[in-house]
Amino acid sequence: MLKKIFTKIVKGINDFSNSEKEVLQEFIDENIIIIGSNDLYEINSKYKVAIVKINKNNATLKDLANEHKDVKIDFENLSGAYDKDLVLAKRVFNPRSKTKAKVIRVLEGNKKEILIYKRDNAFFTLKENIELQVKKEIEANENDILLIDDKNFEVIKKLGNISDAKIDEQISLYLYNEEFRLNKPLEVEAKMDDTKQRVDLTHLAFTTIDPASAKDHDDAIYYDEENEILYVGIADVSYFVKEGSELDKLAFLKSTSAYLPGKVLPMLPNELSEDMCSLKEGVERYSYVFKIYLDIENKAVLKSEVFEAIIKSRRKFSYGRIDRVLEKKFDTYTEEEKEIFDTLISLYEVTKSFRYERLKKGYDFRSVEYRLKLNRQYELEGIDVETSSPSHQLVEECMLLANIEASKKVNSVGIFRIHEEPPFKAISKLVDDVNALGIKAKLQNDVHDTITHIQEKAKHSVIKDEIDELIIHAQTQAKYSSKNLGHFGLGFSSYSHFTSPIRRYSDLVLHRMLKTKETPKNIDEICEHISIQERKIDQMVWDFEDRKYARWAAKNLGLEIKVKITDDEKGVCVSYGIMPGMKIYLDNYKGQVLFSKQKVVIKSSDILTKKIVGSLKY
Repeated sequence: MLKKIFTKIVKGINDFSNSEKEVLQEFIDENIIIIGSNDLYEINSKYKVAIVKINKNNATLKDLANEHKDVKIDFENLSGAYDKDLVLAKRVFNPRSKTKAKVIRVLEGNKKEILIYKRDNAFFTLKENIELQVKKEIEANENDILLIDDKNFEVIKKLGNISDAKIDEQISLYLYNEEFRLNKPLEVEAKMDDTKQRVDLTHLAFTTIDPASAKDHDDAIYYDEENEILYVGIADVSYFVKEGSELDKLAFLKSTSAYLPGKVLPMLPNELSEDMCSLKEGVERYSYVFKIYLDIENKAVLKSEVFEAIIKSRRKFSYGRIDRVLEKKFDTYTEEEKEIFDTLISLYEVTKSFRYERLKKGYDFRSVEYRLKLNRQYELEGIDVETSSPSHQLVEECMLLANIEASKKVNSVGIFRIHEEPPFKAISKLVDDVNALGIKAKLQNDVHDTITHIQEKAKHSVIKDEIDELIIHAQTQAKYSSKNLGHFGLGFSSYSHFTSPIRRYSDLVLHRMLKTKETPKNIDEICEHISIQERKIDQMVWDFEDRKYARWAAKNLGLEIKVKITDDEKGVCVSYGIMPGMKIYLDNYKGQVLFSKQKVVIKSSDILTKKIVGSLKY
């Protein structure tokens, strides 16, 4: 009721029921509400009624009418309020003339479950490190992690103590409201009993190429060299996951599989993701196949067909094995494998030429991924550095072709993967930033030319990878949309996600649309939800990994490591060499140049807040 009342007041509406007027009288008696001109109720200018929004490093008081500027508020001034609470705040004196406020009363608050930890007889939220004003005694040991009701402070669950590395997974899942992934999976009874006549492609030598540790195989490829036809076979997940079923609802809720170091939290139950939907070696599987007729000379697609089929993957190859094949290092092989290798070598030459043509409009970013390796105690023991190798590029180009063709076959309202062109302001700043680093670049005719110009200028620089990082940060974020707005980064006028329905809900929806020729009525809701989920899962994985780094750092205090400066305003660096990718906050930063390489001694590490502090060694 209070939110409704105060919304009327800020909007100048004077229509109140008798019960609302009774509530108003209490605030009038306290001089929080005054009666102004034309007998309109007004909020005393000393006060502000607003909704709390918790950010990473501070909170914001969001105006009810969205007409006034939001006010930032320090965590210590929340007075027990939390995210989405309706609060009464009082403006406080600030000599710097910036508006400041302190919450004096929580007017309305939804019951929420939050993670807290105990330290020095006080309790703090784990996500933002806000000290709570606990109004009752909570039984807990130092560094215990608890899930509590933020209104009555009742303990809902004790997760354990931060000293146990096994707790990290639970922490990240609860922090990002993904703990339901720990529930018992739905029971699945999947059978290949399609009554429709599928195209039998079991005579074609399809192969899968994945990381050596992969258990779910979304895609398989086969190249008919004689007729210049590329077949991209994708797991036919939509046959097993019916729209509107409990399985489908849960898949939508998750939207994507979450890949933690050494573990996958799948979007679908293992019976599907690792068995009936997975294109396993030597087993017949239902597949949704793109048959793509290539124009090799003009680096184009002549036409394509998509249909339901049965395929049988001949071999399961790792990226490493195919990299050796492409280098003509065959190891030992069977006669059948030799035939497959010869075809893959031919296909690689085709995809290389298509890739060269694609990069005239798109971009080639030198990206590096760090794969954290955990030991049996769930602690960090090493990092695998993964770069884009020839085998990755071979598979990527095949998948891009299928994704493009899929996007062309949906209606004007569909499910597209879009990436909008970055604004001029961001590109102008990018040019200024790279110039400050000694890369003499200028704005060109358009955004694409400017970015390729910067990359060309940085090609022989020792910081070419770092320049690519700056370019990536200047981009807008890719997302899903029901409207086709093109994909700027890839240089495509139309693009969708078709090739990973085992781990992405977007692809599952697209398969259904291609089969039925119908667009879901709630397609905008689907696009918004899966875009938000994608970003949230990324943040959850980063939270998990940062806590693993912090555990390692806590056991290696005093160790000297190599770093490069990544934030020259806040004094933040990232390690390379040993344990690459670890973020460290410097306590003696004195304006070292961005991306300059330094030596740092690890001073402290807080596993709870994930903050690692180091000192530059001069």
